[in-house]
Amino acid sequence: MADMFRLDGKVALVIGAGAGIGEASAVALARQGATVVGADNRAGAAQEMVEVSDGASVAALMKKVLASHGRLDVVVSTPGINVRKQILNYSSEEFDRVIGVNLKGTFHVLREAGAIMAEAGGGSIIAFSSIRSLTVEPGQAVYASTKSGIVQLVRGLASELGPKNVRVNAVAPGVVETPLTQPIKSKPDWYNAYAAKNALGRWAKAEEMAGPVCFLASDAASYITGSVMFVDGGWTAVDGRFTPPV
Repeated sequence: MADMFRLDGKVALVIGAGAGIGEASAVALARQGATVVGADNRAGAAQEMVEVSDGASVAALMKKVLASHGRLDVVVSTPGINVRKQILNYSSEEFDRVIGVNLKGTFHVLREAGAIMAEAGGGSIIAFSSIRSLTVEPGQAVYASTKSGIVQLVRGLASELGPKNVRVNAVAPGVVETPLTQPIKSKPDWYNAYAAKNALGRWAKAEEMAGPVCFLASDAASYITGSVMFVDGGWTAVDGRFTPPV
């Protein structure tokens, strides 16, 4: 059974591999036997440079990986940004920036990876959504909209590429300790409130998102496509306001 989870002989591209969940995913995929190419938009943060909001940059990256390794079996897309503001205070420029990276960037990755894998006759694409695809709070409307949109992009592409044996899924984390959440981590009341909201009573480490990524990339998930895997410590399963006397 252990062989089902191995990735020996597969080539995986992780976009956003310079830090956080992307970095943890790249390391885990490599430990499972995959040849991993890491890409990021920051110089020196990964093997390759990519700007996901630019479709030509994503296409060039995919072609380079294919030319260098002869195949592309797994693509993981983790980039995401957030501007925490209520809608009435959001500028059009801020809206475009968040939509451009989170939603348009994911679209570019899905389109380019999907085309390569459809021609090859198989592969696994893993995008990152969030608990905010289901729940929202003040200041999160635009970010949440992108994460909901990613779910529907994943489902749509899964329906289109199923006949080509290409699986497309999403991972939806809860609160994870990453550079993106650093502003919250620095505020104890906010940090503790988020920890108390989920069933496990704590934040996740980036490495705890890597297991689901490896699973969805592997043959162990061969009949899973168009799905959203919530890795949220029970955030979306429990009420979390208080523990009633029962």
